[in-house]
Amino acid sequence: MKEVATTCPYCGVGCGVLATTDGTQIISVRGDPNHPANFGKLCSKGSALHLTARPDDRLTAPQVRPTKAAPLESVSWDSALDFAVNQFVEIINTCGADSVAFYGSGQLLTEDYYALNKLARAVVGTNNLDTNSRLCMSSTVAGYKATLGADAVPTCYEDVDHADLVFIAGSNTAWAHPVLYRRLESSVKKPRVIVIDPRRTETAAQADLHLPILPGTDVPLFHAMLHWLIWEEHIDRPFIDAHTEGFAELRQLVREASPSVVARICGVPEKDIITAAQWWAESGNVLSLYCQGLNQSVSGTAKNTALIALHLATKQIGRAGAGPFSLTGQPNAMGGREVGALANLLPGHREASNADHRDEVARLWGIPTIPETPGKTAVEMFDALERGEIKAIWIACTNPAHSMPDLTRIHAALRKAQCVVVQEAFASSETIAFADVVLPATTWGEKSGTVTNSERRITRVTAALPPLGDSKPDWEIFCAAGLRFEKALHPQRASVMQFPNPQALWEEHRAMTAGRDLDITGLSYEILASDGPQQWPYTTASTARLYTDFKFSTANGKAKFVATPYRATADKTSNAYPFALTTGRMRDHWHSMTRTGRNAHAFGHESAPQVWMHKDDMTRRAIPADAWVRVRSARGSIVVKVLAHESLRSGQVYLPMHWGQSFLVGQHNLGINTLMPAAFCPSSKQPELKHAAVKIEVVKISWSCASFVSIPAAQIEAMRGKFLQHASALTAAYAIPIAGEASGIWFEAVAETPPDAAWHATLDAVIGDGETANLEYADSNRIDARKLWLQDDALVAARLTGAPYASESAQWLREMMLTGLPIARVRKWLLAPRPPAAMIVASSPIVCACFGVKRSAISETLAAIDGAPQARLATLQTKLQCGTNCGSCLPELKRSVTEIPFTKIMAVMQ
Repeated sequence: MKEVATTCPYCGVGCGVLATTDGTQIISVRGDPNHPANFGKLCSKGSALHLTARPDDRLTAPQVRPTKAAPLESVSWDSALDFAVNQFVEIINTCGADSVAFYGSGQLLTEDYYALNKLARAVVGTNNLDTNSRLCMSSTVAGYKATLGADAVPTCYEDVDHADLVFIAGSNTAWAHPVLYRRLESSVKKPRVIVIDPRRTETAAQADLHLPILPGTDVPLFHAMLHWLIWEEHIDRPFIDAHTEGFAELRQLVREASPSVVARICGVPEKDIITAAQWWAESGNVLSLYCQGLNQSVSGTAKNTALIALHLATKQIGRAGAGPFSLTGQPNAMGGREVGALANLLPGHREASNADHRDEVARLWGIPTIPETPGKTAVEMFDALERGEIKAIWIACTNPAHSMPDLTRIHAALRKAQCVVVQEAFASSETIAFADVVLPATTWGEKSGTVTNSERRITRVTAALPPLGDSKPDWEIFCAAGLRFEKALHPQRASVMQFPNPQALWEEHRAMTAGRDLDITGLSYEILASDGPQQWPYTTASTARLYTDFKFSTANGKAKFVATPYRATADKTSNAYPFALTTGRMRDHWHSMTRTGRNAHAFGHESAPQVWMHKDDMTRRAIPADAWVRVRSARGSIVVKVLAHESLRSGQVYLPMHWGQSFLVGQHNLGINTLMPAAFCPSSKQPELKHAAVKIEVVKISWSCASFVSIPAAQIEAMRGKFLQHASALTAAYAIPIAGEASGIWFEAVAETPPDAAWHATLDAVIGDGETANLEYADSNRIDARKLWLQDDALVAARLTGAPYASESAQWLREMMLTGLPIARVRKWLLAPRPPAAMIVASSPIVCACFGVKRSAISETLAAIDGAPQARLATLQTKLQCGTNCGSCLPELKRSVTEIPFTKIMAVMQ
């Protein structure tokens, strides 16, 4: 056994991970106690990394689609790269370098990013290079640059320990950045916490003050707080005069933004706005934490600059516990920006629009010029692909067929492209369906290089395993392609893509930071190995905080106030689309679930695609609980279940952003982002992925199906594909992994018109793997049927179809399969249309993913525990172990112990 130090591939906290391997697979993980980002802690996603590292569903050989109508065929690496490069070169020679594009990812390592950037700009000769970081952090980047002068987070994680007030805006930190939130929870200083969020999230529920503003109204809220701070004389005028500029313009803008006026715009009480401003004014150190609620907006940059203005006006910056701290969404979004892997950037935080910067980079790279024509950003890139202006695209380590807004147009654009190259590790990525060339890349556990986390901290990443099959590291693929492009496009020029290993790429990147704000010329792979992760800038030592001398990265050293008027959301609610839809994360999942979706335990907390809705809205529209509904925006629709949820105000609905076609299918289901507008912030070009105006319609279901099958974990992904392929013509269907004592698949489907007998026969063949069901009942009049497959007095599979209550009837049977309980005592109930009330197992979500503790068990245990909330929590943790490992469930547990227990779970199978 060998333990290898690496990092978690999920959020920007950048937790250190120690992976134990036997040389062929990763068998366990634990938090690295010496890593300063997490000190040994991991969240539910990080703790389960080894469960996602199985070889099934991995791409292990290159594939090529000889013609658009042909299936993908396995080929050699040389054949695949030759085919891809030849396609691109032919287009370039005919239509120019800007007729092709490259689209990367915040999950790439810094060395991968650097190779991709150099391939696109130095070899192909186009600025059409962007990454999914455009969907994540570009508004933060634009906000920092507009106010402080550089894309540089001025704070660090240690500031959480020194803050008197933590101001969380547009971030469900407890779920999106759980390890950092654990640090906030355990802070000795116990700061006040204010949360700004339209929903009462787990983070908001634990806050001292929650302002549930209407979606998109952050700017007027921040302006109202500044208004109060100015007129109540709580600003730092000497600091403003000495170290900033532009305050007069912003002061004029916020003159009319009084708390009383803004309260009506934001939909929150005036007194709460004033309280937030008062707490800010009386706090010694104010630390703000913010993420996609601010960034993913048509006014994303304005939200960022308005929040930073509060810090500047009150001198809450440049010291321990104070400053604007943007929480990076992806593990290496910052590393990509450092090397210039966005359309508007060049290496070393240089600007592609700056002629001097282009000349400097060209000289450092040893090439004649860097292209001058501005590159297309993410939304612009796919718009140009749809128009035919861009004819080929190389997509690496990201899944735009799921993650981009307005998916109907994105899919159309990918179908229209002459050539789509997809460089990917997982076969379940929705984008694979559009690929002409598939290049298998290594993934977590097999990669070596560096990443930079939210606090500018660079960490060495070491591979624990060799590449799986014939997959290759991303940097190596880019370099191999670059050499081919050079031979075709620049045969007389010396190669700039000759790199023997990731370290050679990193050292070239390091040299390009000399004299820049992120200067790391004093850092090395060796220092990172011996001294551990370090923060930039690093010329002689690691730098924890920036601007401690109040000299900012602007031309004159002064920070700038930015006066941008309030701009409403791109979509406006109306009679046609009366609901404001917001999106967010599920606690135990990540992005399009190509990785976390391989872990069946991750679905225990939220086990179905559901739109959350206020119960009063459901009552007014006669929407039954658990009904299937069509959620429709101006761009398209999806069909999912509805769930009454107390976290929303009337008029608002919510959907997790993870559900795409790899889990949810149907006649119109392309994924959640089908609903979202492609409108973007004019400054950052980041799309508004957080809000859409929608209407909710009950789907008239005449037939439903609920099925499950017990199957080894290694076979789940292949079997899920069969279920979903079989259900694509239905109104809606989803298939997810499930786990308990056994593992398997849960499949649920509905249709407005029942499928025929042949459809049912094909499904039975999938479920039973050719075996005939042991127990069977059918009622042709009601199109009602139940089939069960048994093995050694255990239930291993079932298919219930016809009745609208098929799912409810199958719940208790699924529990029988997952727990492996013998069926002898309940055999007479197996084919009953509905089990007696005492036999119904209500669907109880798993609250604690680490120990599989369900909400029902927590409620039952708490019913017998008296005392103060803290004592009840301690007893609960002792009895059930929940909340004692990663801590992701602690916010929910803390809320539960304050509630009056009212539920006793009925004994099952007595």
